[in-house]
Formats: sequence, structure tokens, C-alpha cells
Amino acid sequence: MKSPILEFIQSLHARYLAVDEGRVADYIPELSKANPKAFGICVATRDGHLYEAGDTRQGFTIQSISKAFTYGLALEDRGEDHVLSRIGVEPSGEAFNAISLQEGSGKPFNPMINAGAIATCGQVLRKDGASRFDRIAEYLSRCAGQSLSIDEAVYRSESATGHRNRAIGWMLRNFNILDEDPDEILEAYFQQCSLRVTCTDLAVMGATLANQGINPISGERAIAPEFVDNVLGVMATCGMYDWSGEWIYRVGLPAKSGVGGGILAVLPGQLGIGVFSPPLDGQGNSVRGIKVCMDLARDLSLHLFNPSAVPQTALRLSYTGNQMMSRRRRPAMDFHYLKRFGERTRVLELQGPLIFSTFEPVVRTLVRHAPYCQQVVMNFRHVVNVDPVSMRLLAEVRSRLESNGIRLLCCHAQRFRRPLLAAGIPAGAIFDTDDEALEDCETFLLAGAAEVAGRSPDAVPLSECDLLSSLSPDELAIMEAAAETRAFAPRQSVIESGGDADEWFVLTAGTVEVSLPETGNRRRRLDVLSAGMSFGEMAFIDGSKRSADVIATEPSTCRVWSRAWFDSLDQSHPALKIHLLHQLSRQLSARLRQANLEISTLKS
Repeated sequence: MKSPILEFIQSLHARYLAVDEGRVADYIPELSKANPKAFGICVATRDGHLYEAGDTRQGFTIQSISKAFTYGLALEDRGEDHVLSRIGVEPSGEAFNAISLQEGSGKPFNPMINAGAIATCGQVLRKDGASRFDRIAEYLSRCAGQSLSIDEAVYRSESATGHRNRAIGWMLRNFNILDEDPDEILEAYFQQCSLRVTCTDLAVMGATLANQGINPISGERAIAPEFVDNVLGVMATCGMYDWSGEWIYRVGLPAKSGVGGGILAVLPGQLGIGVFSPPLDGQGNSVRGIKVCMDLARDLSLHLFNPSAVPQTALRLSYTGNQMMSRRRRPAMDFHYLKRFGERTRVLELQGPLIFSTFEPVVRTLVRHAPYCQQVVMNFRHVVNVDPVSMRLLAEVRSRLESNGIRLLCCHAQRFRRPLLAAGIPAGAIFDTDDEALEDCETFLLAGAAEVAGRSPDAVPLSECDLLSSLSPDELAIMEAAAETRAFAPRQSVIESGGDADEWFVLTAGTVEVSLPETGNRRRRLDVLSAGMSFGEMAFIDGSKRSADVIATEPSTCRVWSRAWFDSLDQSHPALKIHLLHQLSRQLSARLRQANLEISTLKS
């Protein structure tokens, strides 16, 4: 099944593929050779999953996007106080290549404009025999998760035509912002801007910032965690040059653009975005990149100041129908079938607020498991709220599941009933409890089971009851002769909690519910028994009081044996009593094993 998130990214690419606004940068001659039709979009999640559309693996030069990462390296090398003494963090409101410094101090306004970026490059140290540029390249490569190399043609072109940047470098030297001859620093700066990246690299670099400096693909620490916030801070206020205010208002994501056509954006704690399209607007930002990021932020509610935005995944637990079964006890043939094929039911327990970045892993899990499922249950018990984006994604997922013949059910979802119905979830697929949803899934599986087809649900002879099926004909005749037959109407009490346990029951027709009273008229269901099941045996054996109520849920028939008769078997038929006790112990052991499996599933 195709992910609706991937389809959305692909539709976004198709939406802007024909846009022909903007001009490819030509002030660096080599950049003018870029293909204006090249266009890629990539979203990288905090755990390293990639959604890609278009030319995401085509190489281009990183240009000014490198400034944000070099700033992080300078902070690590020199410390925050030293760097702030040389470079400010205030938006300049001017173009990226403006020759302007703060009055008096001579400091560049921020590290995202060229003056600040050249000053930042000068704060990076040479260490262990590695040059300033070698350390910058290695640092950016860790963030991208692969080795980045220089585009030599672009570097030579930048170096040969970078007269304005050379003027800025010497001006910085004049104000002692740079402590040494600026020529080597400028060459390192030209080289860092000429590193080749892809759209996917940008998304992964963004995800590294979103993941507190750890590359989500390699798992390697790329950026010191104490400086991630500093980098994101200057990206948010200064990363889009003199359009930064408009950007943070409309898109709301820390970002950095480059005249090579790239834009990198970050939703902290959640994901990174990379967009590549060479034609630029008047501010030097990719035209398509701006449009794509605006749509992503709007349609997926990614704005940094969205009050519900949290990094916690919405997927709390995931398990199959044979790891967690309903409380309805079924005949052995049905039980064994459900144990064998219960994995065709997948249960996803959700939690917290459902927004795009928390619901995305849920969608990914559904896409991964869909080929092996017949039905999916989504449990909303721990969900706080569901935003429109997640509800829209859920509707698209339901449609795709349905087209693949897979049922989608929801439980503990009464608070969200209206939007769920609007999303196309049928009323009959919305259940009050997970137990009711699981029972419906089991009934659905059994309805299509050839192994159990043809069995009459109306009445079960003693010879087919689970507890008695291994008895000999003579033993069954003894049981038949001793049993009393009782009929019960719907909602009639069969056993009352607190009563004496002086009888043992086998249900031969209908169904009964084992439950406890709760507040009001509500009851907590503990078990539902089908024809062929026995009940009341635990208290019957140890002589304790009844611990729960048993109530008929439809017209039902039971066979009943008294304690006096059971005790008399010691003398009259000891082998039969031993056989019955052995079968009871096997039955109780099977229930205990299932309970242990369910407990371990809930702890996973």
C-alpha cells in the first residue's frame, strides 16, 4: 500500500513542477549553468525515514546553507561568549551580500549574511593537522551522513569573482573581527559554499538539527547538543535574509536558503525538509522552495508555534490479534484458529495529540503492515486530540486500506465520533472498548474460516464441549445422567457474585457474559462464553464465594452438576474425577499462558 504522506509530497512536486518564475543565479558564472527545471523535495523524519519526490539525488552546491552549520562548529571551537563578541545575532534587514557592520563594534549583524559567515569561518580552528576547511567539510559531512566533496568548477568561479566578499573580509580585518590575513579564510569560505549536496542531504542535515545534533541515519553525534538551539535560533530570525520576518510569520520553521537553489527547514524535535530548485526570487531564495515550504507548513500544520506540536510519537503500542485476544472464550477449534491466524489483525494503540509529525509514524506502520493484515484496530484511549491534518490522513489511509480489502476499526473513540464519521469510518466500525473491537475482529476471521465452517452455533452436545471432549462414551453417559438442564432468558442471571459455589456449569447453547458492576448501570466485562465452554469451576473446586456475575446475553442453555455429585465421584468413579481435574488444569494453564502473553505484550 502506498503511503498517503508520500503521495502528498509527490502531489506537491507536481503542483509546482511547471512554475517558471525566478532566475538562476549568475553573479557566480558557474551557477548560471544550473538546469532551471531541476526540482526535488525531501522530508526526513527524526528517526531517519525519507519521503522523496523529484530530483532529490541530483547534486548542487550548498552555498549559504553551509553558514548555519559552520556557525555551530565555531561555537564548539571558541565558545558562545567569544563568538558573540565577534558576530551578532540580530536580523539585518538587508541583502545577504550587504557591506554593513554594526556601528561602533564593527561586528557583522548575524552569521547568516556574508559578512557574518566570513567572520564565522575565521573562528573555526585548525586542529590536529587539519585545515580550517577540512574541519568544516568533515563537520558538514557528519551532519549529512556522507562525505561531501567540493565542486571544483564552482569553487574556482566563486574565488575568481568574489571581489565583494574579499572587500568584506578586509573590512572585518580592519575592525579586528578577523585576527589574521583574510585571504586564507576567504578561500575556506568559498570552498565551504562549493560543497556538493543533494536535496536528500539537506533533509537529513535538517533532521540532524531536529534530533538534537544526532544524525538519524548514521546515529553519529554531529553537532554538540548545547549549540543546536543557537544554530536554530539564528536560522529562525536571519536564515532567509531580508525575507526572514515574512518567512517565520508564514512558514514558522527555522530555515536557511542558498543561491544554488536549496532550502533547508527544520521542525525541532520532529523533522527536516530539503527543497532544491535553482530559479531564485529577488531576495536570493528558491521560488519553488518558498512555495513548497509554505504549503507543507500550512497543509501539515508544521508551524513552530503550533501549540499542539510535540515530538512524542503517537504510536504507543502495536500488537496482533493472537497476542491480545478478546475476553470472549470460544471453543477449542475456534481458539486454535484464532491463535494461528490472529496475526491478520493488527492493533495500534495511540497516545497524545495527533498532529502530522506524531501521526506520521503511525501511517508508516500501517503501510508496512498492510500486506499482512485483514483488519486494523486503532485504539484512541490515550489520545488527547486529533487535528484536521491527522484526521485527513486517517481518511486517506482508511480509503487505501479498504481498496486493498482491509477493514479499519476504531475503539475508545466516542469523543472523536463525529470527525471519524466525517472521515468515512462507518458507525459500525467505531466501538466503545478495545475488547468489543477485538471480538468483532475474531468473529470476522471465524466467519471466513473453512476449518470451522459447518459447525452449528445453536447447540453443542457434551461430547463436543472443550472440557468433556476427551471423555469415553461411558464417562459421557455418566455425565449426561447426572446433569441438570437449565434454560435462561436474555439478561437473566446465571450466577451472582458473592454466592456459594456449589455448582459447575457447561454452556451448551447461547452465550453468557462474566462481568462486575461499576458506577451507574455500567458493567465491566471480564469474559464472554460461547456454547461449548464451562464456567464456575474455579470457585467450585476451591470452595470460595463466586467472584463475578454471569448473565445470559441471549437465550441460553446450561448443563449443571452439583458439588455433592462431584464429591461422590471419589467412591463411585474416581478415574472420571481424575480425568475431569486433569482437563480443568489443562484449561486453566492455557488461560494463564494467554494472560502472560497479553501482559508481556502490554509491557513491550
